[in-house]
Amino acid sequence: MTIADLRTELRTAPLPRPWGADVPANHVIVTHVTLKDGRTGTGFSWTPQIGAHAVRALLDHDLREALIGLPAHPETVWDRLWRHLREAGPGGITTIALAGIDLALWDLRCGDAGLADVLGRRRDEVPVYGSGVNLHYSLEELLEQVRRWTAAGHQGVKIKVGRPDLAEDVARVAAVREVLGPDRLLMIDANQRWDLHRARRALAALREFDLHWIEEPLPADDVAAHVELRRSIDVPVAVGENVYTTYGFRDLLTAGACDVVQPNVVRVGGITPFLRIVELARTFDVPVYPHLLPDVSGQLALALPLPIMAEDVEDASFAALGLLAEPYPVIVSDGVLRVGEHAGLGLRWA
Repeated sequence: MTIADLRTELRTAPLPRPWGADVPANHVIVTHVTLKDGRTGTGFSWTPQIGAHAVRALLDHDLREALIGLPAHPETVWDRLWRHLREAGPGGITTIALAGIDLALWDLRCGDAGLADVLGRRRDEVPVYGSGVNLHYSLEELLEQVRRWTAAGHQGVKIKVGRPDLAEDVARVAAVREVLGPDRLLMIDANQRWDLHRARRALAALREFDLHWIEEPLPADDVAAHVELRRSIDVPVAVGENVYTTYGFRDLLTAGACDVVQPNVVRVGGITPFLRIVELARTFDVPVYPHLLPDVSGQLALALPLPIMAEDVEDASFAALGLLAEPYPVIVSDGVLRVGEHAGLGLRWA
């Protein structure tokens, strides 16, 4: 069956808890791929801050024409269209646009089954860790957020670090650890704010708080610096939310630059490249923890081969943003994520 049409719609959803003064909302480009027999699959592209109009323009003006007439096969389409877009860059805005098509094609491929079962469900639930874009929070706001996560049963939390004064980071991490107690996992995320020297100093100061991982301590594409950092610390290094191609993940893994990889299913271009990254990481015995987007990432997590947690950023899932109609594709309760009964991706756009 071949593809007959692609149409898009742009939606902007205000964040109940803004991710800072410059990120008051998230942007979603909903994609509809229609086949010649009339069946339609629905997917999406996503940008939390910038680029939504550019992504939609790529879909409407550069990808639609190239897509029509192709067989409705996710892997074939993805490889063809990625080469088509290479002139505009191998990753980033191009792979974000490709994700909208790939997710819609996977929605079609699933038919009457859910995504987790089509991929091969390995578990019925995954533990959830609470995650927040909270570097701008006061200490009391941060601790209140952590208390909400512990009350919800989450066995792990992740907070932002990278304030200009290292002493502030130390005080905030110490206070969070005190609220969590010794048994819950504590992850920290520097969002690429440090250089190698500063990262070493910070992690030496934070070592006593039993960190489960340090996320994005350095610029994401500086593989050599990640290798040097990992050699000099005993905190596991997680990276990948801002890596856009399988080649980028290959370079990190072969260099020994990380302990955890975190592909974002939209930024890498959809489920097709996400699964390729999973298999690549598996050959290195490195676990994959999907980044954000739990409405889909949670479904993927049920099929991943190595131990896994799902990330749930407070009030920022598509369901929480009011973008989806019930029943939702995933349910988070009692500290775990489960999927509902649905066909395909289960995304019912409100």
